[in-house]
Amino acid sequence: MPMPMPLVFTFVGADQPGLVETLSHTVGEHGGNWLESRMSELAGQFAGIVKVEVAHEKAPALRAALLALSARQLWVQFAPEPAAPTGAAALGHWRQLRLSIVGNDRPGIVREVSHALAQRHLSVREMDTRITSAPMGGEPLFEAVAHIQVPQALDLADLRAQLNLIADALTVEIDLEESQR
Repeated sequence: MPMPMPLVFTFVGADQPGLVETLSHTVGEHGGNWLESRMSELAGQFAGIVKVEVAHEKAPALRAALLALSARQLWVQFAPEPAAPTGAAALGHWRQLRLSIVGNDRPGIVREVSHALAQRHLSVREMDTRITSAPMGGEPLFEAVAHIQVPQALDLADLRAQLNLIADALTVEIDLEESQR
Protein backbone atom coordinates (compact mmCIF):
# COMPACT_ATOMS: atom_id res chain seq x y z
CA MET A 1 0.00 0.00 0.00
CA PRO A 2 1.55 3.37 -1.00
CA MET A 3 2.40 5.87 1.70
CA PRO A 4 0.19 8.96 1.83
CA MET A 5 1.83 12.26 1.02
CA PRO A 6 1.69 15.36 3.22
CA LEU A 7 0.02 18.44 1.77
CA VAL A 8 0.33 21.82 3.48
CA PHE A 9 -1.86 24.76 2.53
CA THR A 10 -2.85 28.15 3.82
CA PHE A 11 -6.29 29.67 3.50
CA VAL A 12 -8.01 32.99 4.11
CA GLY A 13 -11.62 34.07 3.81
CA ALA A 14 -14.19 36.32 5.44
CA ASP A 15 -14.98 34.98 8.91
CA GLN A 16 -18.29 33.12 8.75
CA PRO A 17 -19.88 29.97 10.17
CA GLY A 18 -19.06 26.81 8.24
CA LEU A 19 -15.70 27.85 6.81
CA VAL A 20 -13.71 25.12 8.58
CA GLU A 21 -16.46 22.62 7.79
CA THR A 22 -16.15 23.48 4.08
CA LEU A 23 -12.40 22.84 4.18
CA SER A 24 -12.65 19.63 6.20
CA HIS A 25 -15.48 18.31 4.01
CA THR A 26 -13.40 18.95 0.88
CA VAL A 27 -10.38 17.18 2.40
CA GLY A 28 -12.49 14.21 3.53
CA GLU A 29 -14.33 13.99 0.21
CA HIS A 30 -10.97 13.35 -1.49
CA GLY A 31 -9.75 10.74 1.01
CA GLY A 32 -7.53 13.17 2.89
CA ASN A 33 -6.76 13.00 6.59
CA TRP A 34 -6.59 16.33 8.52
CA LEU A 35 -3.42 16.14 10.66
CA GLU A 36 -2.56 19.57 12.05
CA SER A 37 -3.75 23.15 11.77
CA ARG A 38 -3.43 26.62 13.21
CA MET A 39 -6.31 29.02 12.57
CA SER A 40 -7.35 32.44 13.76
CA GLU A 41 -9.72 35.33 13.11
CA LEU A 42 -8.07 38.70 12.51
CA ALA A 43 -9.91 41.87 11.46
CA GLY A 44 -12.93 39.97 10.14
CA GLN A 45 -10.83 37.47 8.16
CA PHE A 46 -10.34 33.84 9.14
CA ALA A 47 -6.99 32.40 8.15
CA GLY A 48 -4.98 29.31 8.83
CA ILE A 49 -2.41 26.79 7.83
CA VAL A 50 -3.35 23.15 7.54
CA LYS A 51 -1.41 19.90 7.10
CA VAL A 52 -3.27 16.95 5.64
CA GLU A 53 -2.16 13.67 4.16
CA VAL A 54 -3.63 12.14 1.06
CA ALA A 55 -2.82 9.28 -1.31
CA HIS A 56 -0.49 10.44 -4.11
CA GLU A 57 -3.04 9.60 -6.80
CA LYS A 58 -5.75 11.67 -5.06
CA ALA A 59 -3.58 14.73 -4.37
CA PRO A 60 -4.18 16.50 -7.73
CA ALA A 61 -7.96 16.26 -7.34
CA LEU A 62 -7.79 17.50 -3.74
CA ARG A 63 -5.61 20.43 -4.78
CA ALA A 64 -8.06 21.34 -7.55
CA ALA A 65 -11.08 21.08 -5.22
CA LEU A 66 -9.45 23.30 -2.59
CA LEU A 67 -8.44 25.88 -5.20
CA ALA A 68 -12.02 25.87 -6.54
CA LEU A 69 -13.18 27.19 -3.16
CA SER A 70 -12.16 30.64 -4.40
CA ALA A 71 -15.64 30.72 -5.98
CA ARG A 72 -16.89 30.86 -2.37
CA GLN A 73 -14.44 33.69 -1.48
CA LEU A 74 -12.09 31.26 0.25
CA TRP A 75 -8.55 31.48 -1.08
CA VAL A 76 -6.13 28.57 -0.74
CA GLN A 77 -2.41 28.43 -1.49
CA PHE A 78 -0.20 25.36 -1.30
CA ALA A 79 3.29 25.14 0.17
CA PRO A 80 5.92 23.48 -1.98
CA GLU A 81 6.66 19.90 -1.06
CA PRO A 82 9.35 19.91 1.64
CA ALA A 83 12.85 18.72 0.92
CA ALA A 84 14.32 16.00 3.08
CA PRO A 85 16.03 17.49 6.16
CA THR A 86 19.80 17.76 6.06
CA GLY A 87 22.61 18.58 8.49
CA ALA A 88 21.68 19.15 12.12
CA ALA A 89 17.94 18.99 11.32
CA ALA A 90 18.32 15.47 9.97
CA LEU A 91 20.36 14.40 12.98
CA GLY A 92 18.00 15.93 15.54
CA HIS A 93 20.64 18.17 17.15
CA TRP A 94 18.12 20.82 18.15
CA ARG A 95 16.66 22.18 21.36
CA GLN A 96 13.33 23.87 21.74
CA LEU A 97 13.13 27.23 23.52
CA ARG A 98 10.21 29.40 24.54
CA LEU A 99 10.62 33.14 24.02
CA SER A 100 8.12 35.52 25.62
CA ILE A 101 7.85 39.28 25.21
CA VAL A 102 5.70 41.73 27.20
CA GLY A 103 5.75 45.49 27.08
CA ASN A 104 4.03 48.66 26.00
CA ASP A 105 3.14 48.38 22.35
CA ARG A 106 5.39 50.18 19.90
CA PRO A 107 6.60 49.65 16.34
CA GLY A 108 9.64 47.43 15.87
CA ILE A 109 9.32 44.82 18.62
CA VAL A 110 8.79 41.83 16.31
CA ARG A 111 11.24 43.24 13.75
CA GLU A 112 14.10 43.61 16.25
CA VAL A 113 13.61 40.25 17.95
CA SER A 114 13.15 38.36 14.68
CA HIS A 115 16.28 40.05 13.29
CA ALA A 116 18.34 38.84 16.27
CA LEU A 117 17.05 35.30 15.68
CA ALA A 118 17.62 35.41 11.92
CA GLN A 119 21.22 36.63 12.40
CA ARG A 120 21.88 33.39 14.24
CA HIS A 121 19.94 31.26 11.71
CA LEU A 122 17.39 30.25 14.36
CA SER A 123 14.01 28.92 13.31
CA VAL A 124 10.74 30.28 14.73
CA ARG A 125 8.49 27.21 14.91
CA GLU A 126 5.41 29.00 16.25
CA MET A 127 4.59 32.55 17.26
CA ASP A 128 1.48 34.18 18.71
CA THR A 129 1.20 37.91 19.27
CA ARG A 130 -1.59 40.10 20.60
CA ILE A 131 -2.38 43.53 21.93
CA THR A 132 -4.24 43.82 25.23
CA SER A 133 -4.84 46.65 27.67
CA ALA A 134 -2.35 47.17 30.47
CA PRO A 135 -3.95 46.54 33.88
CA MET A 136 -3.15 50.00 35.22
CA GLY A 137 -4.02 52.80 32.82
CA GLY A 138 -5.25 50.76 29.88
CA GLU A 139 -2.29 51.51 27.58
CA PRO A 140 -1.84 49.05 24.68
CA LEU A 141 0.27 46.12 25.91
CA PHE A 142 2.12 43.92 23.40
CA GLU A 143 2.45 40.24 24.26
CA ALA A 144 4.17 37.52 22.25
CA VAL A 145 5.11 33.90 22.78
CA ALA A 146 7.37 32.14 20.29
CA HIS A 147 8.71 28.64 20.22
CA ILE A 148 12.09 28.58 18.55
CA GLN A 149 14.39 25.79 17.44
CA VAL A 150 18.09 26.28 18.10
CA PRO A 151 21.16 24.08 17.58
CA GLN A 152 22.31 22.24 20.72
CA ALA A 153 25.68 24.00 20.43
CA LEU A 154 24.20 27.54 20.39
CA ASP A 155 25.71 29.90 22.97
CA LEU A 156 22.55 30.76 24.91
CA ALA A 157 24.38 33.39 26.97
CA ASP A 158 25.20 35.30 23.78
CA LEU A 159 21.59 35.08 22.56
CA ARG A 160 20.27 36.21 25.96
CA ALA A 161 22.70 39.16 25.97
CA GLN A 162 21.46 40.27 22.53
CA LEU A 163 17.82 39.88 23.59
CA ASN A 164 18.52 41.89 26.77
CA LEU A 165 19.95 44.73 24.67
CA ILE A 166 16.79 44.72 22.56
CA ALA A 167 14.59 44.57 25.67
CA ASP A 168 16.38 47.57 27.17
CA ALA A 169 16.20 49.58 23.92
CA LEU A 170 12.47 48.89 23.45
CA THR A 171 11.53 48.91 27.15
CA VAL A 172 10.01 45.44 27.08
CA GLU A 173 10.57 42.23 29.01
CA ILE A 174 12.00 39.31 27.04
CA ASP A 175 12.35 35.88 28.64
CA LEU A 176 14.00 32.83 27.09
CA GLU A 177 13.61 29.37 28.62
CA GLU A 178 13.71 25.71 27.70
CA SER A 179 10.42 24.60 26.17
CA GLN A 180 8.52 21.54 27.30
CA ARG A 181 7.31 20.94 23.73
